[in-house]
Amino acid sequence: MGEDYYKTLGVEKSASIEEIKKAYRKLALKYHPDRNAGNKANEEKFKAISEAYAVLSDPEKKQQYDTFGSQSFNQRFSQEDIFRNFDINQILREFGFGGLGGAASSMFGGRGGRRRTAQGGMGGDPFADILRGAQQAQQPRPQKGSDIEYNLAITVEEAFSGIEKTISLGSGTRADKILFKVPKGINAGQKLRIPGKANQGVNGGPPGDLYITIQLLPHERFSREGDDVYVQKSITFSQAVLGTSIDVETLDGGIKRIKVAPGTQANTKIRMKGYGFPHFKATGSGDAYVRFTIDIPKKLTKKQSAIIKSLADEGL
Repeated sequence: MGEDYYKTLGVEKSASIEEIKKAYRKLALKYHPDRNAGNKANEEKFKAISEAYAVLSDPEKKQQYDTFGSQSFNQRFSQEDIFRNFDINQILREFGFGGLGGAASSMFGGRGGRRRTAQGGMGGDPFADILRGAQQAQQPRPQKGSDIEYNLAITVEEAFSGIEKTISLGSGTRADKILFKVPKGINAGQKLRIPGKANQGVNGGPPGDLYITIQLLPHERFSREGDDVYVQKSITFSQAVLGTSIDVETLDGGIKRIKVAPGTQANTKIRMKGYGFPHFKATGSGDAYVRFTIDIPKKLTKKQSAIIKSLADEGL
């Protein structure tokens, strides 16, 4: 004899559609593949209750089943007929469960894909792909290893020209030496990403990434603002008044001679175009600025005092 769908769901033949839904929901919660990965008996039970609900929840199919009885109904209707227009994914979501994937939709006659017969249609158990997916979902998933943050202090000159650096991660014989390039023009706070050089992954996942945060060491002469560089030069009172020429060191280790105009005031800036930091990973450079201070002597000789007094008498 064919299977008694009412007994399968544990309801009376007179049960209402709401009672049938309630019974299926309770059983689906118990036998859902996500909760029973690898349990063949429960997988078969889930198939059986889904088939019973596909028939008894459809008024037309239910009427045919009640009319012909279970044995004659199963002789007249294939699983393709039973599951036609039965979207188990949508039904399970309505009940608050997770779906069973796209394969279920095509198997039960949902949108997309070919319908399968009770014998499998395209071969094998029509539930196989769904249950296999549920079992795979229970397997530990590969996870990427955690990233590592590393602070690296470099000099202003190293940031200007770029440099190769080697750092060690770990300790003792397990320490890993990592060689990498610091691009020219890099600034404090910027990060370099070195893929796959951090902690190992889990369950076959890829290793994490190493992030190197750049810090700039203070410099005794140069200071940086963006890609511009500032250098301070002190000149005497007479040089400021009369004008002069001075030599200025540049970041590339060279010397540039510049003119100081007569009457230069304290904090005056002279621009040296293109002598700043290279733009990071781009063409061009910032500028260098020479900022002047006036050197006022704290002590004067008698001769110097007389000269300054005479200048004061002249209104200077």
